[in-house]
Amino acid sequence: MKRFLGPAIALAIIGLVVFVLAKAFGTDPHEVPFKLVGKPAPNFKIKRLDTNEEVTLDAFKGRPIVLNFWATWCGPCKSEHPVLERAWRKYDKDAVFLGIVFEDTEQNTRNFLAQNGFTFPQLFDPKSTVAVDYGVSGVPETYFINRQGIIVKKSISPFGSPQEFDEWVKEIL
Repeated sequence: MKRFLGPAIALAIIGLVVFVLAKAFGTDPHEVPFKLVGKPAPNFKIKRLDTNEEVTLDAFKGRPIVLNFWATWCGPCKSEHPVLERAWRKYDKDAVFLGIVFEDTEQNTRNFLAQNGFTFPQLFDPKSTVAVDYGVSGVPETYFINRQGIIVKKSISPFGSPQEFDEWVKEIL
């Protein structure tokens, strides 16, 4: 009996490993499960960089929202910048785009925006309270919020092409 116990345990472990690997393959690595999918997007009130006016998420209820957390020190954020800019120009009548600066200084952000341009509203989260409410663990992170204010998807990597972004945004339009 003891002779079969070792191989049985080894077989069970191998079976478990194969199951876990099989379950993970084929999933989209950009889609990270997190507790806010399917739940209302947390409201916030932070200032807009260009006008200094306070902006709330609730002000945009009834419209799809693309919420992008980014920073000037983030290389992938910089490479994603032109993709988001093109997407905003394409979808600005269909969805609200908001950028939220994460763990950065206001001056660095203003310099980056002056050099690279950003035509959709950029918000400054000086204490990262909005990022904490959304569970941001790094940047870039982009949240797709439907007309009812429900978070539909979250991307944790930069969008490399307009076509890639188009695939994601169609779920909230």
